[in-house]
Amino acid sequence: MNNKSIMTDFYELTMAQTYFDSGKKDEEVYFDIFFRNNPFNGGYTLSGGLDEIINYVKNFKYGEEEINYLRSLKIFNEKFLNYLSNLEFKGDIFAVPDGTVVFPNEPVITVKADAVTAQLLETALLACFNHGSLVTTAAKRITNEAGNIPVMEFGARRARGIDSSIEASKDAYIGGCCGTSNTYAGMKYNIPVLGTMAHSLVTESDNEYEAFKKYAMSNPDNCVFLVDTYDTLKSGIPNAIKLADEYLKPNGIKFKGIRIDSGDLAYLSKEARKMLDEAGYKDTNICLSNGLNEYTIRDLKNQGACIDSLGVGDNISAAKERLGGVYKLVAVKKDDKIIPKIKVSNDSIKTTNPGYKKTYRFYDKSTGYALGDVIVLAEEKISKNNYTLVHPVDTWKQKRLSNYHVRELQVPIFKNGVLVYEDPSIQDKKKYCENEFKTLYPEVTRIEKPHEYYVDLSEKLRKLKEELIKMQTSKNIENAKVKIKK
Repeated sequence: MNNKSIMTDFYELTMAQTYFDSGKKDEEVYFDIFFRNNPFNGGYTLSGGLDEIINYVKNFKYGEEEINYLRSLKIFNEKFLNYLSNLEFKGDIFAVPDGTVVFPNEPVITVKADAVTAQLLETALLACFNHGSLVTTAAKRITNEAGNIPVMEFGARRARGIDSSIEASKDAYIGGCCGTSNTYAGMKYNIPVLGTMAHSLVTESDNEYEAFKKYAMSNPDNCVFLVDTYDTLKSGIPNAIKLADEYLKPNGIKFKGIRIDSGDLAYLSKEARKMLDEAGYKDTNICLSNGLNEYTIRDLKNQGACIDSLGVGDNISAAKERLGGVYKLVAVKKDDKIIPKIKVSNDSIKTTNPGYKKTYRFYDKSTGYALGDVIVLAEEKISKNNYTLVHPVDTWKQKRLSNYHVRELQVPIFKNGVLVYEDPSIQDKKKYCENEFKTLYPEVTRIEKPHEYYVDLSEKLRKLKEELIKMQTSKNIENAKVKIKK
């Protein structure tokens, strides 16, 4: 069961058989992955999961075990199963690199392939994109609020499974965390591994002093003591200081820090700083943890908490939010012509943007800040001198641009089934993500009531969308009419 190609929603397979049986298996189609709302009620999203998508597509192949299982369901015909057994990805994929700032309704990933293959990719691609982007965004929100305070990712035990925890550690590192407690992720992705101790080491011992001493003897280069097992101020910190005086200092061992994992972190950290300073340990660090998120970190800083580092777990690896990325058919190719397609909904936010498209971002030449994005049909050209962004719904909201440079967001990943993209190292992705984030105005990145970033539709795309809405609505209503015999 190492082949994950069959990791797809069952209806993808029944639809794929429908394409096959109706003679549509070779029809070239275009699908977009996009999302409708930023997570956390935020002003931005950071893309993630592309490396997993690349790995999935590279290894996309239905083997004998998968075909036999599908045959046992007695739903799929032999011609389709035979076709499926020889199926490989031979299409194109365009995507934004991991760590790219993206916004609602922008095509983040575009798949161009035959109808059967493109349909079968949906579930896995969405799973990779939604999870990777959510974790990367959560990490950036937290690390941005922490500012210069390093944030360690401690979320492995709270993640949604082993595989999820490993990928979350990787995405959190890209999103700004300084390292991870997940040793497997450290080995796989070359991420710095970090950690202190747990309460079990203290409770197993006869007393805190004994626990701290045996830890120091085994780990002399990592003397960070967890001080809140019994009483932080009356027991934990005094025992840590006592050990430092009696054992660490005489043996030339550095008293690196303490960690507080419960209680009033603002108050306890300030009192801890006083106690450590008075004892002569002014360079001993204070690490805070315990269900932290961007809001509690902001509050701790506002309350004058003494913080040298932070440990954050479930609010990164298992954030209480979701990213609702979707995979929608936007065009089909017939007689060498790309025919735009649209999904119309009574809920306007669920009406898709039709056609094969590209997204461009405008940057202020003077400041480097991102000014806005425009989604255009692929054949359109963007003016290099002047451009007016128009809100796609409230068209009276306009923004006139000049003195800018333009960048296309998507890059080629696969071409005719061949991987043409060199996936950067995780360290390069981290730097890229940091630089991307710096292009956003602070008003866009604030954690509450952020400024809405401009994402425009070109006039040509907007008119096409309006025409298709009218045409498809009237055509399908007419087809649905029932003629009553007299």
